[in-house]
Amino acid sequence: MIAETVCSAVSAAGLGIAAVTAYRKRLLAAARIAAYALVPLGLVMTGVVDWLADTAFSPTAWAGFGLLGLSWALFATTRTVERRRGGTRKERRAARAGARPEAVAPGASAPSLGQGSRPAARPAPASRGEDDFSDIEAILKKHGI
Repeated sequence: MIAETVCSAVSAAGLGIAAVTAYRKRLLAAARIAAYALVPLGLVMTGVVDWLADTAFSPTAWAGFGLLGLSWALFATTRTVERRRGGTRKERRAARAGARPEAVAPGASAPSLGQGSRPAARPAPASRGEDDFSDIEAILKKHGI
């Protein structure tokens, strides 16, 4: 009862504002304001406001929303786990059946542990002032600026 009264008052106020706006020769804005003002009245007349009021104060409705939230969380969790594992169970079985036991190339049976042809060179630490602008200079040179 109170919700219907409030919605009707909001609609009346909005239509009043629309009338003042139309009087000032801003007809497009007045039509838009009137459209927004008629929405609460339409919701009251269709029964949506009653349904929302009944739903807001119903413990059964809140339990239903809780179950819907739980259902959504379960779907999201299973989808995330499925993505991390690499697909569905059927896809994983197919991948295992087609996978070879060799994980490396046939010619690379032993890893190369010796030193490379040239020693790893570390750049000399630059002074703090030059280091700040060296990255910027490199980027500018890269782009030809």
